[in-house]
Parts: sequence; C-alpha cells; structure tokens
Amino acid sequence: MSSVVATRMDADQTNAAFVFRSSVKLGMLESVIVLLFALVSRMLDGVPELALEAVLLLIGLVAVTALPGLWTRARTIEGIAGAAGIGLGATVVFTLIDAILFQHLHLYGHRWLDVGGGSNWWYLPVWWMAGTLIPWLGAWMLANQADKSGTTSVPTLMITSLVLAIVVAVVAVVAGFPGAAWGIGTFGVAFLPGLALATLISVLGARRT
Repeated sequence: MSSVVATRMDADQTNAAFVFRSSVKLGMLESVIVLLFALVSRMLDGVPELALEAVLLLIGLVAVTALPGLWTRARTIEGIAGAAGIGLGATVVFTLIDAILFQHLHLYGHRWLDVGGGSNWWYLPVWWMAGTLIPWLGAWMLANQADKSGTTSVPTLMITSLVLAIVVAVVAVVAGFPGAAWGIGTFGVAFLPGLALATLISVLGARRT
C-alpha cells in the first residue's frame, strides 16, 4: 500500500513554481529551435535546407509534445492540465524573447512576412493555441500509456503521431486541400490532426481518471 501511495504522490507534479520553471525551460528551448530554423531558411537552400529544417522540426515536435507530460508525470487530469499549463507558459516566454530580440534582429525573411501579409506578428495567436494544445494531447497520451501498461513510451507516442500526420498530409495534398503541398509546412500543420487521432487511439482500453 505504501508503494502505491508513494507512486501517486510522485505523479501529477503541478505546483505553481514547478510549472513556472518548466515553462521557462521549454520556452527557451523553443526559442533556440526557432532561431536555428530561421537561420537555416535564410542561409541555405534546396536539399540541405530541407534536411536541416526537417531535423529541427522533429526535435521541436518531440520537445513540445512529450516534455511537459514527462515533467509533470501526467497520470490524471491534474498532470495533463499541468502539462498544458507548461505549454502555454512556454509560449509566453517565447513571445517575450521574440518581442525583445527576434523582431529587432529582423530574424524572419520575406517568405515569413509574405505568409503573414507583411506582418511578423500574425503567428503569435496560432503559437499560443498550438503550444498549449500539443502538450495537452501529448500528456494525455502518456497518461493513457501509463494507465494501460504502467510505463510511458515517447517513441511510441511520436511514431504513432508522425505516421498519422503523414497520412493526413498525403490525403490533404491528394484531395487538393487549399494550401496543401509536398513539403515541411504541410506536414507541420498535419501533425496537429495526426496527434489528435493518435490521442483518440490511445484512449482505447484506458480507464477514465
């Protein structure tokens, strides 16, 4: 009985100080990845650009999807909500770094400006929403894994989500969905529905907590 109680006390770490510290760590990591991605898009072209951007995107997706849920040791709605809170806090940290540093360095190129109609600020509401949703779904999947098997597996989480994202991207391109094309951009957008589908699949067989 004592071991069970200890395990439960060790899970769902969501006190305010912990969430704040974790938000700062994740926000700093996001900022570094965005900085590297922007530099690659400015300095390279062709296959080298595509390859490095794909690696950076994958690292970013793993970090934002899995780290918050791992940090909170999400097992119930408490830990899942805490992971979403870390994700939201991280987007605030990035927004501050972006406003103080990146914007003044004119980090984003003309392609980025063109997407936003000439503005560098268009993406922030999208960033806030996606940066909260993705950790929430990732933590939910980790909690479902722990409920069913007693352990969590980031590789399983990511492989399932990435495969489904590829399926969604291919369907979108083949079906002629507006804006869909063979590239990193379409895959990045497709990761959201892919992750949502993976989360729904992970619910099967898990208890409601």
